[in-house]
Amino acid sequence: RGMAPGPVQTAMLRTVLSLPGDQPKTLSLITVELGGVGKQARAESRLLPFFFSLFSLANGVTNPNEVFCSVPGRLSLLSSTSKYKVTVGEVQRRLSPPECLNASLLGGVLRRAKSKNGGRCLRERLEKIGLNLPAGRRKAANVTLLTSLVEGEAVHLARDFGYVCETEFPAKAAAEYLCRQHSDPTELHTRKNMLLATKQICKEFADLIAQDRSPLGNSRPSLILEPGVQSCLTHFSLITHGFGGPAICAALTAFQNYLVESLKGLDKMFMNSTGNGHTAGDSKASEKEVKHRK
Repeated sequence: RGMAPGPVQTAMLRTVLSLPGDQPKTLSLITVELGGVGKQARAESRLLPFFFSLFSLANGVTNPNEVFCSVPGRLSLLSSTSKYKVTVGEVQRRLSPPECLNASLLGGVLRRAKSKNGGRCLRERLEKIGLNLPAGRRKAANVTLLTSLVEGEAVHLARDFGYVCETEFPAKAAAEYLCRQHSDPTELHTRKNMLLATKQICKEFADLIAQDRSPLGNSRPSLILEPGVQSCLTHFSLITHGFGGPAICAALTAFQNYLVESLKGLDKMFMNSTGNGHTAGDSKASEKEVKHRK
């Protein structure tokens, strides 16, 4: 389409030359879409990680499950520093869309940024396992704090966050506080229906996230969701290195616990109102009787 190939496109075009049959035509279309503009190009580019995994086999990439290096964790305390194994597959994911890390950023992630000739040595080592990292390449995604994490530490962080949300989030205290703010007996039925509807919507969304089958570590689970939805979830997972999905599930669990405690609080309020022997309507009638007697 008359577009000059950029660093990312150049790397992909080199892959095209090494593929047999009709595959070059397919990948060249993807290359153009990656350099295009508009919502369609951005949406279609999210499918690229699937194609990179497929074409790596034809391009002579080393076994994706092979350990490339071990990296010390960034979030551990000095007394309990953990090391996380980084596989060839993970390095390939960091070089592929949506991140497309350059030598400088990848060296920082792998803790090789301060070594002498670190960028050149890293490129040479990547070439030995069949991964191409052109010099002067520009990153594709914005750098966040999550960019510095390898998948092992991101998953570890998500697991700890989930544990804290499950055990320490004050769901009961929050529910009791808000129930006291909405204690009008005439609104109890309406509020209970609202909570039940919210609980159902929350469950539907949590079930959707639970069906995410984004590639992570050495796992390659079979897809459950439609490709269009799964590709978007995969994009999010790749940007967060496996932290995003579990973190959202953890937050949803905390919110669901709040909803459960809120429903329990409303049930107690119902019991108290009926235990007093009258409803809101009965109390109004008794007030009228008192006035009439006066």
